[in-house]
Amino acid sequence: MKFGLIFLLSAVAGVLSGEHFHSFLVGFGVASVAVGAGYWLAFRCSTRYPQLALLMLLMGLMAKIGVTIAGVMWGLESNLINSPFVFSLSYLFFSIVVTYLYSMWREFQLSRTTALTTETA
Repeated sequence: MKFGLIFLLSAVAGVLSGEHFHSFLVGFGVASVAVGAGYWLAFRCSTRYPQLALLMLLMGLMAKIGVTIAGVMWGLESNLINSPFVFSLSYLFFSIVVTYLYSMWREFQLSRTTALTTETA
């Protein structure tokens, strides 16, 4: 249900931004890469070394900001962002969606590893 709603909203937003589709896709791409980089850094070592959790969260935040700045600069330089409004809405929406999907993926991985460890014990 949730994935269907996300897909429906994404498709409707893509159709509605038809004239500025490049801005929509750049927003999607930059948000996906930025959240992915931040998420990867933030949760890389936090389970093995809990003392580094705050440092890794801050590094993830800086990576997200850096990827976002680089992506916006690249999009503007390549003339792909022709509507800043469509880009910003797309970036906001997909940033929330990708964060939700990464969180669900992490929850699935954790439940799978706990099921495997309790199964072998």
